[in-house]
Amino acid sequence: MDSYIASDELHQTGGEHSYDEEGNKMFGFIVFLLSESVIFLSFFAGYIIYKITTPNWLPVGVSGLEIKEPAINTVILVASSFVIYLAERELQRHKLWRYRLFLLATMAMGSYFLFGQAIEWSHLAFGFTTGTFGGMFYLLTGFHGLHVFTGILLQLIILVRSFIPGNYDSGHYGVNATSLFWHFVDVIWIILFILIYVWQ
Repeated sequence: MDSYIASDELHQTGGEHSYDEEGNKMFGFIVFLLSESVIFLSFFAGYIIYKITTPNWLPVGVSGLEIKEPAINTVILVASSFVIYLAERELQRHKLWRYRLFLLATMAMGSYFLFGQAIEWSHLAFGFTTGTFGGMFYLLTGFHGLHVFTGILLQLIILVRSFIPGNYDSGHYGVNATSLFWHFVDVIWIILFILIYVWQ
């Protein structure tokens, strides 16, 4: 049976200090995500401006993007946010094996998204240098894909760390930060999906 118990000494003498330290770390991580948001917002603004002002926005011979498969990938990625939330909840309930299973499911869903994106790229009729649209498309989806890959690596790290005895005695900062990063990645993709695939 999986469980972990923080020591009484931690709660009595160091609990408040640990909480403050974890809160400060989380604040710093939120600031980092805000800086990442600024980068994405600048990309979004550039995409919108170019789309509105560029004649013949789509490459020659391209009438639009296929939306069915990207929509399926979007549903899977967004659903993974709920799955990683379940992982967090199971960790709070001290159910480590359930936590690990939900974390593995989240990683699998993120990997499926990246695989689907790779398949889409391999079938596109334009490249990175094919006009403004081609450059913006690969820049936006590629930069986001890099964040998805980073999120999967972070999940792998916290999964491995879950096997270290006493790893959670001082708090769940790594898990909470990773989960927050994953939610951020999902929200960014929803905006990208609307801009690129819905607004054609």
